[in-house]
Amino acid sequence: MARVWIEDRAGHKEFRAALAKAKAAKRQPPGRWRVRWYDLGGKPRSKTFARKPEAENHVHQVEARLRDGSYRDASAGKATLAEVAEKWRATLSGLEPTTRETYEDTLRVHVLPRWGSYQVRGIEWEDVAEWVGQLVAGSAGHHRPLSPGRVGKIHQVLSLVLGHAVRAKRIPANPAAGVPLPRPVPRDHVYLTHGQVDRLADAAGPYRVLVLLAAYTGLRWGELSAVTVGAVDLGARRVSVRQAYKKTRGGLVVGMPKTHERRKVPILRSLADELAAHVDGRKRDELLFTAPRGGPLYGDNFRSRFFNPAVKAAGLGELGVTPHKLRHTAASLAIASGADVKVVQTMLGHKSAVMTLDLYGHLFPDRLDEVANRLDRERERRALLARLAGLLLAEQQRLENPRERLHLIKGGGEPAAGGVYEIRTANP
Repeated sequence: MARVWIEDRAGHKEFRAALAKAKAAKRQPPGRWRVRWYDLGGKPRSKTFARKPEAENHVHQVEARLRDGSYRDASAGKATLAEVAEKWRATLSGLEPTTRETYEDTLRVHVLPRWGSYQVRGIEWEDVAEWVGQLVAGSAGHHRPLSPGRVGKIHQVLSLVLGHAVRAKRIPANPAAGVPLPRPVPRDHVYLTHGQVDRLADAAGPYRVLVLLAAYTGLRWGELSAVTVGAVDLGARRVSVRQAYKKTRGGLVVGMPKTHERRKVPILRSLADELAAHVDGRKRDELLFTAPRGGPLYGDNFRSRFFNPAVKAAGLGELGVTPHKLRHTAASLAIASGADVKVVQTMLGHKSAVMTLDLYGHLFPDRLDEVANRLDRERERRALLARLAGLLLAEQQRLENPRERLHLIKGGGEPAAGGVYEIRTANP
């Protein structure tokens, strides 16, 4: 049996009855021609048309879509975004708890109130673009305009849900794709000098080593607070970044580092001796840095109780220094010491060197003049070698001329076998 075919209903009893009923009521008569087919899942589908050419055209369309895999069941697109979102949420189990909670909160607070009751097939690109503009302007039911970064995350969640609808073959394309988003405003980076780092560390009291380690390794706060004693190798002067604390509604949980890749960062030789006091005599699974009463350090508590007072005491209050911004200091000091982009990327745990260059490319020295000078020196060297080669070739050709050789040999005779007579320069 053909997968798509046309059925003439003129001889069907139910069609004739429906036709007579429609004429009596002076309504639109039912379609005589019915296109029938089996979808990709083997389910029977049908659609009626009043004219045969229309039915034939639909046959060609369905056959083409079934053939290239673009077929979509129209009824599947009737599902609301809230229904699709529930199925999408079931796919988030493999994400980090913090990421999953962020997605769910964004869905609940921003996406579902606007789009939850919409059929996914009824969501248009223009509507999404308009909504994004309302989020930026603060006219989408919010009390204030949202930041570009926040708007981007909200749009991302809507796009993820609609992307799930595309993969589930409910809609042919994602209407949130390609929507213009506001550009995030670059945050000011704070780059401390070695002297400022020392002042801040001295003012941090019992957390002096923590500040130094953050400023010279670039560890993220979650990574730094999760470093264990066993992760510190003083002999090799390395810290293994194996895990990171993630803040969730239920408290801190241990997970993988942000890029899901473990790495090792260097320990300054001058810092190794101070670290030894934090390591000696302790169990390998103990946290390297703990709260005053034990247990992991919470970022907010540490910042308010220890870090901010230390910043003020060190005279750095106007710079807006935070524990996270010490990563920028680590990057700037490493670059100033001659580290290339790949080294900085590895140290900071960036996913790619492109990200490192985007953030810190302006810190790398402008080496254009250096490159130009090297090219000049190489060009001059090759030009000199070419001139020398030309002179040697000319001299060789001159010496091979018999008449010239007679001028060069004292007494006008050929040198004896194995002997060389006095050679003098002859004017041509």
